[in-house]
Amino acid sequence: MEILELLKENVEIILPENGLEQKLQEAKNENRKLKIKLGFDPTAPDLHLGHAVVLKKMKQFQDHGHQIIILVGSFTARIGDPTGKNKSRKPLSIEEVQQNAETYIKQLSKIIDINKAKIVFNSDWLDCLPFSEVLQLMSKITLAQLMQRKDFNKRFTENTPIAMHELIYPILQGFDSVQLKCDIEMGGTDQLFNCAMGRQLQEAHEMAPQTVMCMPLLRGTDGVEKMSKSLNNTIGLTDEPNNMFGKTMSIPDSLIMEFLNLTTHFSEDEKRQISLQLTNGENPMNIKKIIAKNIITQYHSEKAAIEAEAFFTKQFQNKKFEDKNFKQISISTLNLQTKAITTVELCKIFKNDLSNSAIRRLIESGAVQINNEKIKEPYKAIEVVKNLKIKIGKLDFYELQE
Repeated sequence: MEILELLKENVEIILPENGLEQKLQEAKNENRKLKIKLGFDPTAPDLHLGHAVVLKKMKQFQDHGHQIIILVGSFTARIGDPTGKNKSRKPLSIEEVQQNAETYIKQLSKIIDINKAKIVFNSDWLDCLPFSEVLQLMSKITLAQLMQRKDFNKRFTENTPIAMHELIYPILQGFDSVQLKCDIEMGGTDQLFNCAMGRQLQEAHEMAPQTVMCMPLLRGTDGVEKMSKSLNNTIGLTDEPNNMFGKTMSIPDSLIMEFLNLTTHFSEDEKRQISLQLTNGENPMNIKKIIAKNIITQYHSEKAAIEAEAFFTKQFQNKKFEDKNFKQISISTLNLQTKAITTVELCKIFKNDLSNSAIRRLIESGAVQINNEKIKEPYKAIEVVKNLKIKIGKLDFYELQE
């Protein structure tokens, strides 16, 4: 596979369309390395397979001799990134940022050569930026340009508050590219606006504008939302092999091709063969096992992948419902006001890290069983009694005791 074809593989957006070809030609003509930036705001301590989609593309640039730059948003994380939804993300303290950043950098070594990468922190220049220069920077971007960001436009139209710091955030992220003189900025498709801001600010500073490359957003184990810690639908890079295998097996069949293309390191020929097997009627469970083993081999070892498959087969696949390993829960510890509660309320007891809407989706998708009966009604009345057995998803089993 040619270098250009390899670097464009799985990329969803390149701005401008011929930008990658231009940058590679520039690097060749000038006999230099391209500077490729990827920014992380350390808002949570763990990286997951969704992060890995972009990181693996960065590794391809690194393997072909270019300079990859990992930018830690040590300043911007303390402001609060607009989430792309309807409110800004909670800003972090300096201590939280430092702790998360240290954890991030350790995990990056699972994918990239950390010794050859350049690690930078945007607090190094943003903390000491005089307010007069902040105002000069803001003068280079218009409100009309900021309103092109879909979530800003939507919230403004719906009269939903937008704090001023949220408007400034993309400008600061774009200024990072000015400071670093980036040739290319990588991100997920949800970062297109912020990355494009870097192009605008570089042009305003009479620099060659960076090319923007956006990777698709990997959906999480729920099969609906993008993989996110806040939605509890992630497969973490540091998850134990058995946990990683079980989570991969729990993805809906509709995600098989997405996971095959974005999370594995099979060759294109191998992917085509696996895809053909699925098309020809192979049991989706067997394809998920192939994917799960490949993922674990990447982040642990081939031996760990084989052992995780054996564990899964023994613990989950070969047992009937009544033979599963149920975690024993005492009813007295639940502090219930009444013994008749809804399915949502019952599941919330065991999955209190999930929102009510996420639990409703689980129930309606048939992922909850009570005494071996699939329950799809979120507000069905359930009597909390001794020996009640509850299955939530494919991995969690509980039995109530007095």
